[in-house]
Amino acid sequence: MPFLRWLILLLLLSAAVSFACFAVTGQVRFKRYGLTVLKWTMAGAFVFFGVLILERIV
Repeated sequence: MPFLRWLILLLLLSAAVSFACFAVTGQVRFKRYGLTVLKWTMAGAFVFFGVLILERIV
């Protein structure tokens, strides 16, 4: 399980780097990539933490 937490953290970091590249260069492809990574990372994080919560309940 710690591996998944690190993976989520690294994906969030890559989205932040992408947004920083967009801020510096102004190229829209970096913003698009950052939003895509952020969207799927948040979806994965919600599923991951939802499973952890369900484990504690049941």
